[in-house]
Amino acid sequence: MNHIRTQRILIVDDDAAVQVSVALLLKQSGFEALCCDDPQQALALLAAQPVDLVLQDMNFSMQTSGEEGLALLARIKQRHPLLPVLLMTAWGSIALAVKGVKAGAANFFTKPWNNAQLVELIKATLELGGAPGTPRLTRAALDAQFDFGGIVGEHPALLRVLATLGQVARTKAPVLILGESGTGKELVADAIHRNSPRAALAPVKINMGAITPSLFESEMFGHVRGAFTDARADRKGYVASANGSTLFMDEIGELNRADQVKLLRVLQDQSYLPVGASRAEQADIRVVSATNQELAELVASGEFREDLFYRLNLITIRLPPLRERRSDIALLARHIVSTVAAGYGLGEVGLSAQALDWLSAQPWPGNIRQLRQTLERTLLLVDKRELTHLDFMHAEQGADGQGQGLGVDGMTLEQVERHMIGQAMAQHQGNISRVAKTLGLSRTALYRRLERHGLGGAQDGGADGADGDAR
Repeated sequence: MNHIRTQRILIVDDDAAVQVSVALLLKQSGFEALCCDDPQQALALLAAQPVDLVLQDMNFSMQTSGEEGLALLARIKQRHPLLPVLLMTAWGSIALAVKGVKAGAANFFTKPWNNAQLVELIKATLELGGAPGTPRLTRAALDAQFDFGGIVGEHPALLRVLATLGQVARTKAPVLILGESGTGKELVADAIHRNSPRAALAPVKINMGAITPSLFESEMFGHVRGAFTDARADRKGYVASANGSTLFMDEIGELNRADQVKLLRVLQDQSYLPVGASRAEQADIRVVSATNQELAELVASGEFREDLFYRLNLITIRLPPLRERRSDIALLARHIVSTVAAGYGLGEVGLSAQALDWLSAQPWPGNIRQLRQTLERTLLLVDKRELTHLDFMHAEQGADGQGQGLGVDGMTLEQVERHMIGQAMAQHQGNISRVAKTLGLSRTALYRRLERHGLGGAQDGGADGADGDAR
């Protein structure tokens, strides 16, 4: 009979009270706890015995920069690349924790912590963590197990995302998808639903930034007849419509604090109260949310509720920007050209080697959506069986260069507006907050104009448009 080893967790913190408190919590939850108070001792313990998870602080001396924690994280990931690490931080150091997650930490939690939430996070992280000896991920192996149709690429960063996606899909755990605009967040949400036990029912999708506060309760929870003027019949809301299925809330970072409270109840006990009703209703929903903002930073600034944040991010999936997986650009370009050409009835269209090299070298601040727009525009402007890099350069000049060389004279109002927004987007590298401030627009108003003019590339608050290759 094989003996199953108790999962071992290493706590690295120079505060003895933290060590004792976390170790007691872990033992009560069925884990074995190891403790140490400095990076060197931590590395020695990891080298001496198997450990399944590390909980580490960000500071181990009088310094408060967090650099010690980031340095330890880097050494752990170098020596034990598959070992999951959870970072401990205070809300004042959220930016550092986010930097740590981008450097390879599985997630982070804050001091003081909620015991139940911390145990849930630890269990979820352990379930997703790679065990020693895990074979190298391949796209073929993942596709044999899961349906990732529509998600193109085989870069290691994308494969790690897909592996996590496949594991969490079968559960009911809430998932938060983070990534720049245009990286494919909606495609990932669709894949989570498609690979889940709820796939028989259609998912319900909401753009949270498009719901006005006055209509939030009615849209989300529905209303009964007579609840307000014009409520002539009962109406189901998004939550009731998603019963037994998946509720995908896009742009969750745009939700105002008053409405965040109303949403929290649904996530806590799966109950909601239709407007005008006297009795709460139940709904069995699986919640997936997405944003191109750092929710943790919004929590730290007081714009997003901490309790709602923890309800949403039990599992966090970070999508890499296109510039961090350039080896996938050629695959994406061929896929998009084939799909778009077929959609327009253009027959087979190829891409020259020089064209693929040119596309792979571009910065793509708008990620896959911007790549798709560039390919589609060039296809429509150039009537050739094979596109070269010169075709893309000429198409870009034809679409943007004319406006740059003209003043207002000779341009329509729509052209002037598109030109000004395009110039502001280029000046601020797609940073939506700065672009909106420069143009004197609200973020919502800028979203509408970006959509109308087909402009992408927003990095911190742009709306994710729905297309077949990115969201």
